[in-house]
Amino acid sequence: MPAILAKKLGMTQLFMEDGRIERVTVLEAGPCPVTAIRSEEKDGYNAVQLAFGATKEKHLSKAELGHLKKADAPPMRHVVEFRDHADELMVGETVTVEAFEVGQKVKVAGTSKGKGFQGTIKRHNFASGPKSHGSHNVRAPGSIGASAWPARVMKGIRGPGQMGNKRVTQKGLTIVQVDPSQNLLLVRGSVPGSRNGVVEVRTDA
Repeated sequence: MPAILAKKLGMTQLFMEDGRIERVTVLEAGPCPVTAIRSEEKDGYNAVQLAFGATKEKHLSKAELGHLKKADAPPMRHVVEFRDHADELMVGETVTVEAFEVGQKVKVAGTSKGKGFQGTIKRHNFASGPKSHGSHNVRAPGSIGASAWPARVMKGIRGPGQMGNKRVTQKGLTIVQVDPSQNLLLVRGSVPGSRNGVVEVRTDA
């Protein structure tokens, strides 16, 4: 079950040999050095820790630098653990895009684009009110209270609020092309987040 960290470069299209056009997202995936292995006996769970995103030493704390140097890894900005992905990996090894194959199903997790404070129509697809005959209820959410019981607004009601900027996992994406020379993964469809955002790629199993 391979996993890797990647940077979203953007979307494009590929013209396949059979004439089809594939809409793909380009991910710059890895190389990701293995910086730690978690085991059931020692840590209570199985996981592999990968680092990604080269940076300068001055941008990391001494604790972060010391942790990376234990694994002979260069200064890296992002460190993420992948549960149940520590299959025959050792500290000091490097995970690359060659761990993935064309046609493989993957799921990609990242932080969605933040859209700020939005109303119920945009955030929850509420219908708007009538726009004629003097109606003032055009984009208002409408009544949200109850009667004598419970005499309050129930928890979990859909209302205005911050939209986006949350962790989102897109499942069922197919790898269309793997380019080890440039560390690129091309997956069919869109993945969460904006350009240059860091995402986690796992096999969808």
